[in-house]
Amino acid sequence: MFIVFQTPLSKTRRLIGDAGISFTNAFVASPLCCPSRASILTGKYPHNHHVINNTLEGNCSSRSWQKSEEPHTFPALLKTYGGYQTFFAGKYLNQYGHSDAGGVEHVPPGWSYWVALEKNSRYYNYTLSVNGRTQKHGADYSRDYLTDVLANMSLEFLQYKSNYQPFFMMVSTPAPHSPWTAAPQYQDRFNTTKAPRDPNFNIHGKLYVIYLSKIGTFKYRYRFLAGFNVNKTQMDGVSFLSAMERKVNSSSWRTDILVEYEGEGRSVPDPSCPLLGPGVSECFPDCVCEDSYNNTYACVRTVTPFANLQYCEFDDNEVFVEVYNVTADPYQLTNIAKTIDQEVLEKMNHRLMVLQSCSGPSCRTPGVYDARCVTES
Repeated sequence: MFIVFQTPLSKTRRLIGDAGISFTNAFVASPLCCPSRASILTGKYPHNHHVINNTLEGNCSSRSWQKSEEPHTFPALLKTYGGYQTFFAGKYLNQYGHSDAGGVEHVPPGWSYWVALEKNSRYYNYTLSVNGRTQKHGADYSRDYLTDVLANMSLEFLQYKSNYQPFFMMVSTPAPHSPWTAAPQYQDRFNTTKAPRDPNFNIHGKLYVIYLSKIGTFKYRYRFLAGFNVNKTQMDGVSFLSAMERKVNSSSWRTDILVEYEGEGRSVPDPSCPLLGPGVSECFPDCVCEDSYNNTYACVRTVTPFANLQYCEFDDNEVFVEVYNVTADPYQLTNIAKTIDQEVLEKMNHRLMVLQSCSGPSCRTPGVYDARCVTES
C-alpha cells in the first residue's frame, strides 16, 4: 500500500507537520498491524510483548495480552503517574472486542475516555465500545461514517476536558486501510493517481521479496514520559526528546533497529488458490499470496555515517540471508550476502541474535557500526 502525498492531508500537514517536526526516515518494529500497534503502546519489540500476528491465537488483544501488557502501556503510565486525562478513539488492536477476550465491555487500563472499534477496519455497519458500552452504527453517511464519528467525538473531548489537568489523545482512524471506503465527497478525487513506479515495482525474482508496506508507525523511543522515568519499566526504546530538540549527538544515537515478522499460512490450501497447497494465506485469484509460513524473518536495519545496511535472516529450511547496501541499492534489488566480507556477515548475524533476545536496556547496546565500537576497534 502506498500513500501518495499530493493534496491529501494538507490541513494536517500545515497545522501539525509544518508547525512541528517531520521524521522523514522512520522504521517499524514489525510490518503488521497488531504487532506494530502493540509496540507503540508498550515501547517493546514484538519478541517482548509477544504479539506475533493479527489473530487472537497470535496474542492480538488476547486475555494474556490484557493481563501481562495492558497495565504497563504508556497511557496507563501517563494516567497513573502523570495525572493525565487520556482519550482513545478508533481502531485499537485487530481482535479487540472478541467474545473470547472480554468483548467490547473490556476497557484497557489507562484510558479515561474510551471509544474503540470492535475488531478490524470498517467504515459503516460497525460496533463501538464507548467506555465499555455497545454502540452500533449503520450505513448512513451523515451519522455513521467512522472517520467523521471519531473526529466528532475527539472534538467533544477537547471541548469538555478539564483545563486543570494535562491530556493525551490517541485518535486511530482505520483509514487508509481496506476496504478503503472513502467519504462520498472524496471518492472520485484520485481516480487517476497511481502507485509510484520505482525500479522495484512489481519485480518477480528467484529470491524472496519483502514488502514492508503495512500502514504503521515508527518504533517509539521513550525515556522520560511526562515526568516518569521510563528506565524503571521494561520498555526497549530510548528517548527521542533530544532529536525533537535538535540536540542529537550522532556518536551516541542508537544505530540499528530490529524488525521482526512471523509469517502466517493456512494449514489447508487457500480457497482462492488451492493448487498451491497449504502454508500460504491471503491469496488473490492470480495466485499471488501476501503471506506464508516460510515468510518468517528478522532483520537488523543499520543507519550510521559509516553504513546503511539491511541484514535479514529467514526462518526457513535453508536459513536464507539477505543483505542490502541501501546507499548504493536503495530499492534493494541486489542481495550482497554472498559477496560481502565474511567478518561483517558474522558480526551482523551476532548482532541480530543479540537483539532478538534483548529486553529493556540490553536492546540499546552499541551496534556493529556504532561509532563507539568503530572507534574502539
